[in-house]
Amino acid sequence: MAKSKAHPGFQAVQSQIAKKQGISKKAAGAILASSTRNASASAKRKNPRLKRVKGK
Repeated sequence: MAKSKAHPGFQAVQSQIAKKQGISKKAAGAILASSTRNASASAKRKNPRLKRVKGK
């Protein structure tokens, strides 16, 4: 299986979410953080930076 492209970064993804859904960056960050916390174990193995996002 070919390696996928590098992750664009959390701020870039946050901006994409805000633009796509027409919401503030703060709300988009909350959505991104929530989905990051709920990421699967295999996703965390592929992208160890997902482990950095802390819960409340």
